[in-house]
Amino acid sequence: MKMFCYQCQETARGKGCEIQGVCGKKPETSARMDQLLYIARGMAIVNRQLREKGASSNDASRFIVDALFTTITNANFDNDMLDGYITKALDLKNELEGESKKRGMEPPFMPEVSYHIPKEEYGVHEVIEHSGTLEEEITSVLHDKNPNIRGLKQLAMYGCKGMAAYARHACNLGYEDEDIYVVVENALAEISRPDISVDELFSLVLNVGDGGVKAMALLDKANTSTYGNPEITKVNIGVRNRPGILVSGHDLKDLEELLEQSAGKGVDIYTHSEMLPAQSYPFFKKFPHFAGNYGNAWWRQIDEFETFNGMFLFTSNCIVPPRPKTTYMDRVYTTGVVGMPGTHFIPEGKDGKKDFSEIIERAQTCQPPTEIEHGEIVAGFAHNQVLALAPKIIDLIKSGKIRKFVVMAGCDGRMPSRKYYTEFAERLPKDCVILTAGCAKYRYNKLPLGDIEGVPRVLDAGQCNDSYSLVVIANAL
Repeated sequence: MKMFCYQCQETARGKGCEIQGVCGKKPETSARMDQLLYIARGMAIVNRQLREKGASSNDASRFIVDALFTTITNANFDNDMLDGYITKALDLKNELEGESKKRGMEPPFMPEVSYHIPKEEYGVHEVIEHSGTLEEEITSVLHDKNPNIRGLKQLAMYGCKGMAAYARHACNLGYEDEDIYVVVENALAEISRPDISVDELFSLVLNVGDGGVKAMALLDKANTSTYGNPEITKVNIGVRNRPGILVSGHDLKDLEELLEQSAGKGVDIYTHSEMLPAQSYPFFKKFPHFAGNYGNAWWRQIDEFETFNGMFLFTSNCIVPPRPKTTYMDRVYTTGVVGMPGTHFIPEGKDGKKDFSEIIERAQTCQPPTEIEHGEIVAGFAHNQVLALAPKIIDLIKSGKIRKFVVMAGCDGRMPSRKYYTEFAERLPKDCVILTAGCAKYRYNKLPLGDIEGVPRVLDAGQCNDSYSLVVIANAL
C-alpha cells in the first residue's frame, strides 16, 4: 500500500485508493496532503486555545480554510505548490505557538501541535520507506484503527473541506463569518483527540453540518449581494466565431475580473461545468463577450477541451490530469487553490486583484471553438427567482398539475451507472418537477422534458453550493 484516500465516490473498488488515486493523484501528492492536513489540525488546536483568550489569528483561520480547500478531489496535483502550503503551515503553527506562550499559555501537548517535518521529507511516508505499514504513519487516515471512529472523523473532515471551499469563495467577495472558522477549527481539534467517542463524533458531525449550512448561506449572500439575484436566463450552448477562454470552477470574483480585463479585446468568455450558473446573474449580463456555456460536467473536459481550441481558466475544482495524447495543457491556467504540473498559475497581487493579461493575449492568437452542440438551455432558478413564481407554482400544485418535486443535485461522475439519472428524468411522470444544483444537472438539463404551463420541469438552482436554494425553496413552498 503506497497511499490511502477514500474521500471521493469514485475511489478504487469503493474502498480506497492504495496505489494511485482514481482521480490521478500520485502517492507522493497524497502524502503531502496528509501532512498538510495534519499540520492544519495542529494549527486549529492552538488557534482554538487562543480564541478562548480573544487572541485567535484570522490569518491562520483563512490559511486553514485554504489548506482544506486545496486537498479536495481534483483541485491540486502540483507537489511544488503543496510544498509551499506545508512550509507556510509550519511557519504559521510556530507563530501560533509563540503567541500562545507569550500570553502565558502552554500549547496543548498533542502530536499534531509538536509535529515538524524537514523539507526533504515532504511527500514521504517515513514508515513505508522503512518497511512499515501506512497504519503506523501518524498523518495517515489509517492511523485510526477503529473503522467507525475513522469514518466519523473523516466525515467531519470532508464536511470541513466543503465548508472551507464555500468560506473561501465568500471571503474573496469580502464576506466572512468567524462562526464558520470556529466550527472548522473545533472539528479539526476534536478529531485529533485520541480518546474521542463515537457518540461525541456523531454530535461533532452534526455540528459540522450546521456549519455547512451557515457557509452556504454566507456564500449565497456574498454572491447575490455582489452580482444580483439569479434570474431566468436562456443560455447559449453553441459558439461564436471569435477566440475564446473557457472558465471552469466556482469562483465568481475571478470570472468578474477576467470579464472586465478582456472587454474589447476580441475574445469571448465561455463557462464550463460548475461555472454555468454565472450566466444567470444580472451583473454578468452586461458583458457582450460573455458568450455562453461550452460542454458539460467536469469529467468530460478531456474531450471537450480538445475541441474548444482556446484558453482555459480553472478557478477551483475540478481539474483532470491529462492523457498522453492531450494537446491543450499548455493553454491551461489555474488560480486560487488549483494546481497542475504543466499548467500556468495566476497569483493574487498585493492589491488583492489578479492579472489575466497573459491568458487574454494568448487567447487572441487561438482559433474559435469548434461547435459540439447548439441551442439553448434555461437556468437561473435560485430561491429568489423561484419564490417570485411561488403563487403560480402553488396554484399548479393545488390544481394537481404539479404533483411532486424531485431533488437531484450534486456532482456528476464518470461511472457508466450514472446514466440512471438520465433514465430516471426521462421516465419521471409529466406532472413531476426536478429541482437541481451542481454539475449532476448535465445528466438531464438538455433533455426535452418540457414545462408545466410555463414552469420548466428542470429548475436549475445553480452550483453545488446553491443546494442551499433548494432548502429555502422547500421551506417556502
